[in-house]
Amino acid sequence: MYAPYATLPDRSRGRQVPEEESSFRSPYQRDRDRIIHASAFRRLKHKTQVFVEHEGDNYRTRLTHSIEVGQVGRTIAGALGLNQELTEAVALAHDLGHTPFGHTGEDALHEMMAPYGGFDHNAQAIRIVTALEKHYAEFDGLNLTWETLEAIAKHNGPVLGELPWALAACNAQLDLELHTHASAEAQVAALSDDIAYNNHDLHDGLRAGLFSDDDICALPIIGPAYAEVDAKYPGLDVSRRRHEALRRVFGVMVGDVIDTARQKLMASGAQSVEEVRALDHAVVSFSPAIWAQLKEIRAFLFARMYRAPSVMEVRARVSKVVKALFACYLAQPMAMPERWHEDLRAAKNDQDRARIVSDYIAGMTDRFALQLYEQLDLEA
Repeated sequence: MYAPYATLPDRSRGRQVPEEESSFRSPYQRDRDRIIHASAFRRLKHKTQVFVEHEGDNYRTRLTHSIEVGQVGRTIAGALGLNQELTEAVALAHDLGHTPFGHTGEDALHEMMAPYGGFDHNAQAIRIVTALEKHYAEFDGLNLTWETLEAIAKHNGPVLGELPWALAACNAQLDLELHTHASAEAQVAALSDDIAYNNHDLHDGLRAGLFSDDDICALPIIGPAYAEVDAKYPGLDVSRRRHEALRRVFGVMVGDVIDTARQKLMASGAQSVEEVRALDHAVVSFSPAIWAQLKEIRAFLFARMYRAPSVMEVRARVSKVVKALFACYLAQPMAMPERWHEDLRAAKNDQDRARIVSDYIAGMTDRFALQLYEQLDLEA
């Protein structure tokens, strides 16, 4: 049973290329399935968040992260009476545009693309699902519904000011109403992303030895969670104690978003998804108290994990890899695989060619980028 403010599948604005809809899947289930079967989704298996892909088998990848975000999103959406299929589709698609080596790779590619319009991973996700996936007979991209495209484009809120070029191109054709908030389902996907990475970055940082259980016990939310586990399970081994504590932290975040969103949705008086979009504020968020505590946790992770000397050393190395690959292929674009040659021949200027090179590099996995860098002998 959907809440009044949910996105209803039978009221979708449809797809750019009209298709006969499935008799046994909703439009958003179909979107989700197309995303799962996309080449870009499979490549997330070997794209990482903080640690480079070969550093350990247990660290999260973009693929496992996306699955976790989808799971959290479905839970929250179900509790709020929202459309779980749309939420899941957005959650699974939200990282499709990421480069190899996480945000470090994105920063490096954005720097190289600065003369040609820059690079933005959210806009690249839209480019992938509207143009770069080329498997279907009647269209490029995945021909997703308007609602799913809107949600991918602005799940982090309205997109104002100068648009990233890849998003501007899509918006010119579809008008995603970028000045408004997205659906509540998209907002749930955004908060689910925050919950998932807060949780798994703690796990991964502990596993990497960048900080200890005692270190994070000094932090809000986390300290009380460990204390609760110690009181209930005295003498529990380190691994189980850690897991039990962090799953409680996870539960605090999920429960807080559900409770806060319920209050905001009720207070808003929204009776349709259109009314949710028209509001001047997001309806899915953490409470002020939990948000303040999470900011303290994020500050700790920034100092002890994202800017740890060992991580910074790897960041410098992989940034060099991305920049060298871009320079190499910008100078010799036809050295790219043959499937890119048709687009290169159609390119009208240097900007077009640079954007094609950017598409190629952004799609690489960590391991492929490293292998190619070595094969091409780009070490300066």
